[in-house]
Amino acid sequence: MSFLTDPSLSTVEIAEQLLGCLLVKEVDGVITSGHIVETEAYVGIEDQASHSYNSRKTPRMTAMYEPAGTIYIYKMHTHLMLNVVTKDKGDPQAVLIRAIEPHAGTQLMEERRQKQGVEATSGPGKLTKAMGIAMDDHETSILKPSLYIDTHEKKSPVSIERSKRIGIPNKGEWTDALLRFTVKGNPYLSRKKGQVRVDNGWDAMLD
Repeated sequence: MSFLTDPSLSTVEIAEQLLGCLLVKEVDGVITSGHIVETEAYVGIEDQASHSYNSRKTPRMTAMYEPAGTIYIYKMHTHLMLNVVTKDKGDPQAVLIRAIEPHAGTQLMEERRQKQGVEATSGPGKLTKAMGIAMDDHETSILKPSLYIDTHEKKSPVSIERSKRIGIPNKGEWTDALLRFTVKGNPYLSRKKGQVRVDNGWDAMLD
């Protein structure tokens, strides 16, 4: 069983365990991939920052109520946001994948974004465009191609930081909840990078 579908794990635990996992996308037989360096947990109907707060349900949110491993993609302005559902069917919790460090297909990702280096994938809308993720991926499974997470190619963070989620104003205690997880010292983080480590925050001894 993948930890992504382990009912004993909380959404917070999954958000943390996703750091270092390899996100992979296949488009017309061409693969791009990157190690996840930033996530945010959205813990369901009690979470005022979650789309499913207070059991809200709309046609576009159907995926949130599907079983763990279901992909939930929504559009914010012109950007697509990639989320992975984490709990049993009917329990609408998910993790937003906010940033990746490129692994395979870096040049193609930069071409798609018309940006180079860190700017190619250092944000949730950036990474979806760079990887060719589309609304066709919505409501599919993150456990199999063409958009999937490879847990066997996982890197090990030296240190994981918890902080407030990005862009969550006026949500009471949920504005300040420490539900954002980042690989400390990685240059691809979307906000508040701090000092970049020579090893980008990965522990080579554990990989």
